Amino acid sequence: MDEEEGRGEEHGRRHPLGRVPVLETDDGLLLESAAICLHVADLYPDAGLIPAPGTYERGLVYQWASFAMTEFEVAMIRSIVARRQDEPAEKQDAHLAKVAAVPAQALGERTYIVGDRFTVADVILGGVCHGARRFSLLPSGRLESYLEMLDARPAKQRAYADIES
Repeated sequence: MDEEEGRGEEHGRRHPLGRVPVLETDDGLLLESAAICLHVADLYPDAGLIPAPGTYERGLVYQWASFAMTEFEVAMIRSIVARRQDEPAEKQDAHLAKVAAVPAQALGERTYIVGDRFTVADVILGGVCHGARRFSLLPSGRLESYLEMLDARPAKQRAYADIES
């Protein structure tokens, strides 16, 4: 969808704020990228993107999906806004560094954020890391190497090739 379509009346009926993504299903519309990712993972359990309901690992997926969107992305946006408004960004950048240290520490030497396999939590956290890198706000170190590993995944390369073409 281009910007004009996004501002149009038709898309306004899909999303009250005119944003993307929106998932249209036979049952209705779903807003918010993390909710859509979690729902799609539930729809296709054989893909193995989300652990079984009621497990600790499922709770960790919820934790990291929520953390990525409500803590990490929000801190990143605050740093971006400060820069765009030509305000000192030190306070926001310090908070962003503190927030980014949480998943970095949780990853430790592991490959993925939940257990020993790729889950929808990696899709969501990786998406926020990708955004932080776009704005030169991704701390070097563990999150940088985590994102590089995610970038090497063939599915991500295909998805981003489609976006950038």
